[in-house]
Amino acid sequence: MAAMDRKNFDEPDETRPFVGGMGRLDLVDTGHGAVGRAVFEPGWKWSEHIKPLAGTDSCRADHTGYVVSGRMKVVMDDGQSAEFGPGDYMRVHPGHDAWVVGDEPCVALDWTGFADYAKPSG
Repeated sequence: MAAMDRKNFDEPDETRPFVGGMGRLDLVDTGHGAVGRAVFEPGWKWSEHIKPLAGTDSCRADHTGYVVSGRMKVVMDDGQSAEFGPGDYMRVHPGHDAWVVGDEPCVALDWTGFADYAKPSG
């Protein structure tokens, strides 16, 4: 029998706020893993607004996503860098810092890296 699932990010299963009110992560549980929509406010930087939650020196998430709006710069621990913007597919391996570029919030969807993202370390 065929089936369909529907979830809406405006009614997420979980919301995780970022430090300092600099954005949030909305998660929906697909039954096969979490998919997230993050809103990163202008001035947001991983090393300032997520690092205190993660308790790691750099982001350890493995991101596979899509940038809906805004811009983000990502710098890997080895110095490699890239800027992502609207319409960009992104794959970013663990070991990076990132920040919003410009005055517009960056909104991104992620299929692999948000299940434990912005979750306080235990």
